[in-house]
Amino acid sequence: MARPLSPKLSPALITEAALEMVDQRGEFTIPELAKRLKVSPSSLYNHVSGKDDIIELMRGAAVAAIALPSPGMDWVDAVRDIAVKYRDSYARHPRLIPLLTAHAVRDATTIGMYNVLAELFTSAGFAPRRVLEAITVLDSYVLGSALDVAAPDNVWDPGELASDALRDALDAGLGHPGRADDAFTFGLDLIINGLAAHVHAG
Repeated sequence: MARPLSPKLSPALITEAALEMVDQRGEFTIPELAKRLKVSPSSLYNHVSGKDDIIELMRGAAVAAIALPSPGMDWVDAVRDIAVKYRDSYARHPRLIPLLTAHAVRDATTIGMYNVLAELFTSAGFAPRRVLEAITVLDSYVLGSALDVAAPDNVWDPGELASDALRDALDAGLGHPGRADDAFTFGLDLIINGLAAHVHAG
């Protein structure tokens, strides 16, 4: 019997199948993943060490979609560019985010992105502790904004509990097709301007 031209399993195939499951229902198990791939659970362990490894592979797949800025780009423009692409990538897989936040980052592709951010903030004049804080602020904002993209159109439904100010805000913003994008851009501008002001104040 002729051998198949390509292997039945690979880390890439496992990652793709697991990501499809997470996109559908926010979770996966090794037995369910094996069943989806039509292999035995033990076969998966020839390519991955376990569920944690698969989660890191999915993290890497999401970050691999982010084109990092060219060397020499102004740090403000580069950080903004990464943040926008970072949010867009995770907005395509919002149900993956809770899984990722429960695990330490080990994926090489993702570490590569954080290396670039750390170098950008360092070159801008941030002290090491501030570099970590700046990355954390950006991370938190981007991931929250990615979840907002997947939120229902009517994110708020306070009924008669809304104050006049909140009601005016909801009437002005809810139902607008670009609400999540506009809010993301507005918030990112505030963060970037605040980071730049920190540099100038230092």
